Amino acid sequence: MTVPSATVRGRRRLPPHVRMLLGLIIGATFGLIANALWADSATLEWIVSNLADPTGKIFIKFLLMLVAPLLFAALVMGIAELDLAQLGRLGARMLGYTVVVSAIAVAIGLVMVNLVKPGAGMPDEMRERALKSDVEKRLLYFLVDLPETPPEVAKAIAAKPVVPKAPEQSVADLVMSMVPDNVIGAAGSNATLLGVIVFALVFGVALAFTPTPATERLREVIQGLYDVLMKLIEGILYFAPLGVGALLFSMTARLGFDILQQLAAYVGVVLAALAIHMFGVYSLSVRFLGGMSPIRFFRGVRLAMVTAFSTASSNATLPTALKVAEEELKLPRQASRFVLTAGSAMNQNGTALFEGVTVLFLAQLFGVHLDMSQQLQIMIICILAGIGTAGVPAGSLPVIAMILTMFHIPPEGLGLILGVDRFLDMCRTSLNVVGDLAAAVYVSRGVNEESSDYPQPSPP
Repeated sequence: MTVPSATVRGRRRLPPHVRMLLGLIIGATFGLIANALWADSATLEWIVSNLADPTGKIFIKFLLMLVAPLLFAALVMGIAELDLAQLGRLGARMLGYTVVVSAIAVAIGLVMVNLVKPGAGMPDEMRERALKSDVEKRLLYFLVDLPETPPEVAKAIAAKPVVPKAPEQSVADLVMSMVPDNVIGAAGSNATLLGVIVFALVFGVALAFTPTPATERLREVIQGLYDVLMKLIEGILYFAPLGVGALLFSMTARLGFDILQQLAAYVGVVLAALAIHMFGVYSLSVRFLGGMSPIRFFRGVRLAMVTAFSTASSNATLPTALKVAEEELKLPRQASRFVLTAGSAMNQNGTALFEGVTVLFLAQLFGVHLDMSQQLQIMIICILAGIGTAGVPAGSLPVIAMILTMFHIPPEGLGLILGVDRFLDMCRTSLNVVGDLAAAVYVSRGVNEESSDYPQPSPP
């Protein structure tokens, strides 16, 4: 009997978020069973160290491999497509609003994590289990600046508990690291990747101001690079259930049920921070900057919110957002189309907030102390990376992996986040889309004040 091809395809492929959730459940379940039956056994440790850990780390390495080229291509195209040379004040208003509101979003997230501390409280012996690894990993945290290490010193350090330390960096060092003397070298080191972000921003602005046939071809090349990288990420995420399952098995086999309780606290902090930003900051923005009633605004954007939540993609929600802006909010077509088109790629408030919360949560979980200057650096990176984060499901994962390695936070902890990322992605995408519409309200008010050709927004 011949089975229809559609049925075969349906049986072969589950939706990505379902597959990833299955990976989480299977990995965590087997890890909990192994922890209950064979905790501290040599056999379990061998399985974790030689099978589960390497599988999960390979998945993380594939994500890290794409960080530098993806950030460069996404940031350059995001800035260049603004066409700053022609749009002038409209582009400046959009950029200024994006930076300020993104900074507020990240600040809310960092304050929430520091107040609630969802990752704190793990017993030291459990943290040592989570970080237990080979000599090379211990040397990564303690001897990164020493080219040669005597064997006896390596053995002595390997016998001590592992407590990762974030790199010490002053504000002056942070400012200087933003201007790389070698872009290629900076791209090869996650610790100096901030310089690549700044270079990409400057490069994108210069590209926008250079409208020649040659630069048009260059834009096509960079766009092609971006498309290829997104296809690579899609392929890597196809194997995400295996990587997530392996990472969750490793963590739950070593830590037991307690790690899942802290994960629940982390999800609660993310949702609370997203709610504060959406219903607090955006309400104030549309009321005082856009001159529109928050009630009317949220009533008008309901369709876009639902679409964003269901698709978890700012890009996929763009047609609905454009329809809402013109038909429900009655915004000027020229301004709303520009803001929403640019915003779907640049104005990623929810993503920036999520990245900051995730990094600090994992730092707390693994006992990595981050002082205020280091948290400020994370905040700046999240704001800048938000401009280049792809508006597709799981588009922020490479950026988070990069930040974790910059601050010597074990990137294996990302596997704990991936299991709940789909739901959080749906929530933060809703915030991103609402943020784009709030920005359109603000920019449109400026356009209305400058030109009588556009209709005035309805009174609050």
